[in-house]
Amino acid sequence: MTFQQFLLILRARLWIILGILAVVVTTTAVVSMLLPRQYTATTSLVIDAKSADPLMGGLLPAQMMPGYLATQVDIISSDRVAQRVVALTRMDQLPVIQQQWREATDGQGSLQVWLAELLKKNLDVRPSRESSVVSIGYTGTDPQFAAAIANAFAQAYMETNLELRVEPARQYAAWFNERTAGLRTDLESAQRRLSEYEQQHGIIAGDGRFDMENARLAELSSQLVAVQGQRADSRSRQSQAGAAESLPEVMANPLISGLKADAARLDAQRQQSLGRLGPNHPDIARLETEIASLQQRIAAETQRVASSLGTTTRISTARESEIAAAVEAQKERVLELKAHRDQIAVLQRDVENAQRAYDLVTQRLAQTNLESQTQQTNIAVLTPASAPLQHSSPRLLLNLILAVFLGTLLGLGVALLLELIDQRVRGAEDLAQLPGVPVLGMIPAAGRTRGLFRRRAAA
Repeated sequence: MTFQQFLLILRARLWIILGILAVVVTTTAVVSMLLPRQYTATTSLVIDAKSADPLMGGLLPAQMMPGYLATQVDIISSDRVAQRVVALTRMDQLPVIQQQWREATDGQGSLQVWLAELLKKNLDVRPSRESSVVSIGYTGTDPQFAAAIANAFAQAYMETNLELRVEPARQYAAWFNERTAGLRTDLESAQRRLSEYEQQHGIIAGDGRFDMENARLAELSSQLVAVQGQRADSRSRQSQAGAAESLPEVMANPLISGLKADAARLDAQRQQSLGRLGPNHPDIARLETEIASLQQRIAAETQRVASSLGTTTRISTARESEIAAAVEAQKERVLELKAHRDQIAVLQRDVENAQRAYDLVTQRLAQTNLESQTQQTNIAVLTPASAPLQHSSPRLLLNLILAVFLGTLLGLGVALLLELIDQRVRGAEDLAQLPGVPVLGMIPAAGRTRGLFRRRAAA
């Protein structure tokens, strides 16, 4: 079908198209005038999702803002908010509403749920594209009622939002409270075990006794090493008792040194007198007797010093045994104290872990208690709803424009449908589409023929 054919069809079916258009427009106008007027009241809310939490101090990430606003829109449109609106407005207590509910449901189900579903049908929640403002619109036949319901939805949403924030905190607070009692018992039990162990063994954690006993063990070990050295030295000297005169103790003895000096002096006198008096002289005999007496004393004193070396060795050996026994006893004491100290360290770690867990849960309990008692919300009413002065529907002008558009489309469709059912030749192009039918000639329209005759008569 060419455009020329389409225009010929329109011209041929013009009155049908105009008739359908007139019927559609007239019907739309009548229906729009008969429909009851609807009024839409709108309240605007500001949802400040970027503000810091007063307790936690956290901020909502920017990438979560669209999802957060979509969640808030779903909450406003939820059954929970709608049922809270019913409770706030007390609509379920009106006899008229109760009668309508009985007629609609035969008294089955919940009146509150039925009313909430009816209210949700006329609710319109729209978030702004580039801001945190959410508009709550409600449409009704009474402007005062529409405004009241819109404000009730805003109030119910704010209360529900606060409950959604507080309810988890209350549950956490109850759970932390239960855990606090158990952790307090664990802490007291750990402290009691530590105290009982200290009292049982007479040890106080951190009193420094282990360091003192360890220092004493080191001192005894040093004494043992010194005594062992003395004993070894005494044995070495005792083994040299055959050459007692060469012992340092003998050589350093002042009595022996004095006796030796006296003996040397008397021997020198004897030698001088021997050449002058002769060996049988009484003075020589006297000197020899004195020298022999000094020699005996020197030998006796040397023997005494040499004998004292054995006594020193025995004393050193006994002292070594004493100190060695003390070192072993001190080792056992240090090992025992070390075992006690390790056990006390374990008990102290148990107390510290129990204290840390108790402090952490107590801190979270205090925080959740504050969160469960908060009455602050990040939602504020920007513009409360008021009774609208102009109705929002039906819109007569808009409906007429739509009726003209739809009527025109319907008329064109009907005209084309009739043309398909009853096809007619309306021009030369329609004849060209008939196969095997020659075109002998074309008769012009009557108007065109009369014009041609007039032009020829004038000529």
